[in-house]
Amino acid sequence: MKVLVLGHRLQYEVQNLVGLFFPGERVETAFEKQPDWQVLTYLREGRGATRLLALCRLGEGGETLRAHCAVAPGEPGHKQRCEMAFGELLYRLFSQVTGYRPKWGVLTGVRPVKNIRRRLDGGMGEADLRRLFCGEYRVSEQKFDLALQTARVQERALAPLPPAGPRDVSLYISIPFCPSRCLYCSFVSHSVEKTHKLVEPYLELLLQEISATFALVERLGLRLRTAYIGGGTPTILTAGQMDRLLGHLFSLVKTPLEEFTVEAGRPDTIDREKLRAMRQYPVSRININPQTLNDAVLERIGRRHTAAQTVESFCQAREAGFANINMDLIAGLPGDSYEGFVSTLDRVVALDPENVTVHTLSVKRAADLKSTAMVRYAAADAPVERMVDYAAATLGAAGYDPYYLYRQKNTLANLENVGYAKPGSEGLYNIYMMEELHTILGCGAGSVTKLVGRGTRPIERSFNYKYPQEYIRQFATVLERKGSLEEFYGCLSEAEHPAV
Repeated sequence: MKVLVLGHRLQYEVQNLVGLFFPGERVETAFEKQPDWQVLTYLREGRGATRLLALCRLGEGGETLRAHCAVAPGEPGHKQRCEMAFGELLYRLFSQVTGYRPKWGVLTGVRPVKNIRRRLDGGMGEADLRRLFCGEYRVSEQKFDLALQTARVQERALAPLPPAGPRDVSLYISIPFCPSRCLYCSFVSHSVEKTHKLVEPYLELLLQEISATFALVERLGLRLRTAYIGGGTPTILTAGQMDRLLGHLFSLVKTPLEEFTVEAGRPDTIDREKLRAMRQYPVSRININPQTLNDAVLERIGRRHTAAQTVESFCQAREAGFANINMDLIAGLPGDSYEGFVSTLDRVVALDPENVTVHTLSVKRAADLKSTAMVRYAAADAPVERMVDYAAATLGAAGYDPYYLYRQKNTLANLENVGYAKPGSEGLYNIYMMEELHTILGCGAGSVTKLVGRGTRPIERSFNYKYPQEYIRQFATVLERKGSLEEFYGCLSEAEHPAV
């Protein structure tokens, strides 16, 4: 699909709106007039107003639909107003062409709950918030209620804890190896069958990076609140390697953490020995992620375990004493059906985990699934919507509340991912990370350090090398990049204690 962008540089926002209505379409952006355009967006600054125009013509000889509006010049947030205006114009045109109305309206961002929290903290009342989101942003009442409830649950979960301060941090540690690569996966993870020889040298260097990070934490006076070991599949490590990693980490932790999560992930990597190794340390939360309890679907997506192994791993974790377990599910997997998803969810609820996270399938460019044509995007995918709605109703009835929510590109039916939890067992790291409440320090290949300041200071990011081979080969540079912490917190100190 060819999109003309004339007189402005809001192509990213325009492309996102096109993607909502025409998922899977290749979007080609042009900045000068071309005869074969299908969507045209035009912005012109005038004396009295910024004028925006959108045109849409689809199909040979098809009618050209037109929409326009004006935005007052020089008002606060002018660029954002233009973004939203283009969103409203394109929503109006595309919904007329396709007959489809995305439930998240014109919102294309990852963090709708952060948007709501910011306005609540600014004093906006619920009635005005609803009018803004369901009116101007065209969000459905259902999705607005979900996001608002999530924001309220976050307030409840964080209320007993100290408010986030400028020197609070959480830690993310990456183990980028898996027993096999899932068909839908786009994360930086590698089949251990192909990279087994890298695991030990990678772990040795990771321990060094963790030490360097804790040295900075101590020197800069930072307070570590939560930690999360993710991947990949961290339990691809042997019990001995897991013990080394956790032993090294907790030798450096000086104060009790609010939460420590290990993503056990794949049931075929969990055994009693590894669970015992984790229980020696204050690991307070683990993930056991079936994605589905349908063996045929598991085989189709490349997961080499069975539903029975998932249940066995869950029972072993309970026997080992883990009292906060999360289980991930995916709605819309290839070969799954509404009835199959319902069966999976009901069986998971019967196991009674503390957390259940329901993802909607998102197919990224880097995923093997993207090139297999096993999934064909559809603007409105009724079965996956029914799956997500069933999950919300069933989990709500079983005593789970939504506590974090995020969205991704290329998600079936433009839906969302939601973490549900029983009251008091919410994943704190997930809240801190998703709502960007404080800094996240990343260690390991593919991790990102996200430096969160205060006020108008933008969030800064420092990226580690993506692949284990790069991480090992360029490890000296990995350590050098830790200097960004020194600079960031040096500037923060000046803001905290300005020179007189």
